[in-house]
Amino acid sequence: MTDSNVLFASIPQVGARYRAGTLSPVEVTRAALARIQELDPGLNAFITVTADLALAQAARAEAELRAGTDRGPLHGIPVALKDLVDTAGVRTTCGSRLRSGHVPDHDAAVTVRLREAGAVLLGKTNLLEFAYGAVHPDYGQTNNPWDLSRTSGGSSGGSAAAVAAGLCFAAFGTDTGGSIRIPAAYCGVTGLKPTAGLVPLGGVFPLSWSLDHGGPLARSSGDAALMLAALTGQPVNAAPRDLRGVRFGVLEEHTRGPEMQPGVAEVFGRACDALRGAGAVLVEVQVPDLDLVDAALLPVLLPEASAVHAAWLRESPEAYAPATRRQLELGFTVGGVAHVRAQQFRHRLARDFLAALSGVEAMLTPTVPWVAPHEDPAVAGDQGSAEARRTAPANLTGFPALSLNAGFSAGLPVGLQVTTRPGEDALALSLGASLEALLGENRIPPPPAGTRPGERTTL
Repeated sequence: MTDSNVLFASIPQVGARYRAGTLSPVEVTRAALARIQELDPGLNAFITVTADLALAQAARAEAELRAGTDRGPLHGIPVALKDLVDTAGVRTTCGSRLRSGHVPDHDAAVTVRLREAGAVLLGKTNLLEFAYGAVHPDYGQTNNPWDLSRTSGGSSGGSAAAVAAGLCFAAFGTDTGGSIRIPAAYCGVTGLKPTAGLVPLGGVFPLSWSLDHGGPLARSSGDAALMLAALTGQPVNAAPRDLRGVRFGVLEEHTRGPEMQPGVAEVFGRACDALRGAGAVLVEVQVPDLDLVDAALLPVLLPEASAVHAAWLRESPEAYAPATRRQLELGFTVGGVAHVRAQQFRHRLARDFLAALSGVEAMLTPTVPWVAPHEDPAVAGDQGSAEARRTAPANLTGFPALSLNAGFSAGLPVGLQVTTRPGEDALALSLGASLEALLGENRIPPPPAGTRPGERTTL
């Protein structure tokens, strides 16, 4: 590992050099800030860059490590936060004109935990307005590091793009219907939607109180596990394991459909073949009424989001992006009976997912049926439903689900999703690490290698 590619090293590799005295947090933070300055005009991954704060935190981390105070694996590691997470003294915009000048007085719980872990905050990342599926024109789309004409996904696209492009080592995102995993898939990184309630959301602006989750994005399952440990305050053992004899359930209904791009299906099929070659056992699993998920998500999401925004929508409707405003208005038309029935369906869906997982350790599906599109589809439209069709079940059930890069189709990343039982986040990450090791070169696009964000200094 040379200093020129240190921004694409793993968190343990960088930490080892810190502790050996061959690299300093200040050096790495300066390199990350320089890369942000160089590349972010094209990516638009950050809303706010906290350069002075980051350098001060890096200097503190460097002094502490030299003095023998070690806060753990994230000590001195540059990270980023999705810009709906409160940061005392640093503006938190939620990607909206309504919050453009908002500066919180207090830190969110996850901000506190990352600071206590010694992480260095580089800044606040771009997102769809209030995480609700539409770009506000004041902030613009976050572009995909693999193709700047395409989106990095929503709503945690800024976090995913920043990680993929080497602007930070890990980032925090939120996920209400797939908003960590979809950007992770589009940008070729790893993203975990943890078990419901595992990561505290105090001080994180809500979209839908019963569907919201917060979790890590990183370039590997191992790095994501370190980020998760800091966010929860609990150790996470995500060491790769021998795949021989491990039983995976393939949710066949989610491997096909008119929306499934052939290239995505091909990459997923190759990953399954690689697992069989490693001695894993793959069996088909089924979940009853899976086709009702699309119809169940919106009656939960829409009215909960509208309840959050009711006062602002009355007072300042013109401040929202038009698409956001339409979705908020639509939420008031959802009847109480439809909302209750959708909530009842969630309980049945969780029961049926548990049954499908009873004979396997994890469930496999493609994360998204296509590679990154040029624009994010509307949440309440047919394309939005198709985009979240494979991710939304984990929000409705609260089960942990991990997206990792399985390979490339036409030079663009393809995500593979691993779903496990509630509380088995470490297992999902461990299996993710095993899959990343197994797929190896399949996860690297074909020549020319200059298309890889990790191998270039300009976009």
